[in-house]
This record gives sequence, C-alpha cells and structure tokens, in this order.
Amino acid sequence: MNTVPDAIKAFLDIPMALTAQQLEFYEKNRFIKLKSVLNAETVAFFNREIAAQVASMNSEHTALEDRTTYGKAFLQLFNLWLENEVIKTLVMSKRLAKIASDLMQVTGVRLYHDQALFKEGGGGITPWHADQYYWPLASDKTVTAWIPLQATPLEMGPLEFSAGSHILVEGREMAISDESEAFLDRKLRVTDFEHVIEPFDLGEVSFHSGWIFHRAGANTTPEMRKVMTIIYMDHEMVLKNPENRNQIKDWETWCPGAHVGTVIDTPLNPVIYAQ
Repeated sequence: MNTVPDAIKAFLDIPMALTAQQLEFYEKNRFIKLKSVLNAETVAFFNREIAAQVASMNSEHTALEDRTTYGKAFLQLFNLWLENEVIKTLVMSKRLAKIASDLMQVTGVRLYHDQALFKEGGGGITPWHADQYYWPLASDKTVTAWIPLQATPLEMGPLEFSAGSHILVEGREMAISDESEAFLDRKLRVTDFEHVIEPFDLGEVSFHSGWIFHRAGANTTPEMRKVMTIIYMDHEMVLKNPENRNQIKDWETWCPGAHVGTVIDTPLNPVIYAQ
C-alpha cells in the first residue's frame, strides 16, 4: 500500500479560516461551495488512491442501461477509511473536519460515515432528496463534505442545491427515487429557493446540511465523475428512535452498539476534531 506524502499530511492539518460572510451564507442557505480547500497535489494523490480502492471494492457488474435510477446515478462504496489507511488520512483530516465544525457552530465533530460516489460516463441523474431522511440522528447538526477528485464541469453532473430548502418539510419523507425527483422538482419550482447549478473547480469542496434538498445531473461525458464524501455530525449527537426502515438500517450499519437517547460514541464514529 502507498503512503501519504509528508507534504500532503501536513497540508491536511492546516486549518482553513472561514469568513463571517461565509458562515452567514451557510447559516442562511445550509450549503456552501469553498474554493481551494484542497491543493492540486492532494486532489491528484487521492484521485488515484480512492479510484483504486473503489475498483477493488466495487461489486456492480450490471450493465448501466439495466439498472434502476438509483443504480444509474453512481457507484456507491462506504467507509473506505476502514479498508485503506491512506484514505483514512483524508477522512480524518483536521482541515476538513474543522470547516464542518465551524459551519455547524459546534465544538467538535464525529464521523457518521464516508462514501465514494463515482458517476460513470453516461451515468444518470441523482434525484432530488434530503440525506437526513436516512439518518437516525436527534438534531440537524450534520454536514456532508462533497469532494470532487477532479475539476467537475456541468457535463459531469456536479452537485446542485436548492438554497435554503432545509426549512421545507414536504418531501422529507421521500427516499431517493424517480418519485422524489418528480415531486420535489415540481415543489421546488414554485418556491423562492434558488436552484444553484455550478461547476466545481479543482480543489473546490461543497458542504451541505442533512435537510437541504439537492440533486446531481447526468454525466454526459465518457469520463468517470469521481467524488469522495465525508459525513460529519456534532460530536454530542444523540441517537433517536428510528422513524423508518432506512434509519433502522443506518443505525445497525453506521452506529452499531449505540443506544437510543445517548451520544453516538462507537468505534465507527470517532471524534475527528474538537476545540
């Protein structure tokens, strides 16, 4: 296995200060795109490492045209940090975790889990949804870092946001599906929430909260759109009674051994950053 160069290790420990304007933007819109979070050397290194790990873990061999809408959206692999010590360095990065902590205005963050989302060339849309539908978490103090491993033009299907839509209750009960895409597309069109569709520069990373509605377009290029995500939660996050089957599954998978009504303090949910 490769090792992480010292220069990249050092860079991932350098804090990135957010401005008052950036914090205000996130509080209002519950997402933000930040340029130059990662440098070119770091992106290139983890592009290679994560792509190799995804290739080794991927068990999807069904032809793209024969998959469901969810299956066409991306190849999805979870908790790469447990499989690969090199990737663990990125997932446990203080630089990224401090940004998440600052945006949530908490004193520290735990890992919920990580996932690689690789949208194949010709891959379909990722329908409108809100992540926290799946999570048995007692508060909305969650944030996902969406980390493209290459510059991501509109043709590759970058993440899109409905700014400020975390206040919308309708649609929260919907899993990612054709139905969620149709319902939320209609619903969000008649609201005042701005639909933000922008490319991502190399090194640019977005952060979004659990209840913000978001989607991604199809990848109309022949190249793989490679993305790594890290889901953070308040380090004092409490497990709630699950409200659907997906939350029960998430409890069993990502927080095994945690107890309803207590802080989610398990070996799979380490504290990554604390003030």
